Amino acid sequence: MGQVNFYHLTHSSVEEVVLNLSSRALEQGWKVELRGRNPDRLDWLDQKLWLMGDESFLPHGLAGGPHDALQPILLGTRPAGDGREAVMAVDGAEIAAEETDAHKRVWILFDGNDPEAVQHARGQWKALTGAGAKAIYWSEEGGRWEKKAES
Repeated sequence: MGQVNFYHLTHSSVEEVVLNLSSRALEQGWKVELRGRNPDRLDWLDQKLWLMGDESFLPHGLAGGPHDALQPILLGTRPAGDGREAVMAVDGAEIAAEETDAHKRVWILFDGNDPEAVQHARGQWKALTGAGAKAIYWSEEGGRWEKKAES
């Protein structure tokens, strides 16, 4: 099984962390799948990503177009299935245990200020580690990212 990185957001917004992690992944030449649960929320993230790039363009697109496989960052509600190196789940989107081996990086971002999101992430941790995936829990409660747990 692969490794999953859980990011417990308490200071940064989801879009800031998505931008940061996606930028680093693209620098490595990876394609990223950004998976959410709600198409309207993904539309909103799509708009945010267009507006947030400071010095460089962050190429991306919403799933369902004719060029999905070419998109460096593809936003969708289900697995892209096209050999992407990284997958990032937001807003409680599910990651199956078998997906952890299919990607170089798996990130699960959750809002630490939302008790329901925290509870859902705990369930994901338990399910994925129970299936054999290695997991790292990152928290920014002190204002910067710190590794708090590792399975």
